Amino acid sequence: MTPDIAIKHATARDLESLRQLYLDAFPDEDLYPLVTDLLGGAAPVLSLVAASGGKPVGHVVFTHCSVEPGSVTVALLGPLCVTPGRQKGGIGSALVHAGLDHLKATMAQVMVLGDPNYYGRFGFRPDHLVEPPCPIPGEWKDAWQSVRSDDDTAPVSGRLVVPGAWNNPALWSD
Repeated sequence: MTPDIAIKHATARDLESLRQLYLDAFPDEDLYPLVTDLLGGAAPVLSLVAASGGKPVGHVVFTHCSVEPGSVTVALLGPLCVTPGRQKGGIGSALVHAGLDHLKATMAQVMVLGDPNYYGRFGFRPDHLVEPPCPIPGEWKDAWQSVRSDDDTAPVSGRLVVPGAWNNPALWSD
């Protein structure tokens, strides 16, 4: 990662600049409404911004969720984005590492639906014990992944319960 990047907790003042960041990073998807719903919702989230020169160049959200039966608290990573001109420069990795470090003490594990080659770098592995909240395509089964907070933590099993913003089936399929 380049030294001109600072990672900070997102604030309400960051919301408008995040709109352009998401439009640039995902021109074929409109993830900004999900981001605003998550940041304005009742469920706790960890929202981190990578900034350069005071301007956001990356963003990630970790949403607090639970796994039923029981009441194990886990986090769901996503969305994660980096402005196109700064991708492959370590910004996304820095955001994920910062989030995982922050959540290590409070979360049993973190879940993600994403590229196994990318998220495998952070210790994520396919997870067939926790059922996603919405059906995912069969060819994506290994993209549903988790990483435990430490090796001594027992794997979690059950169904992931997410806040309303994540209950949109379109977010879980192509």
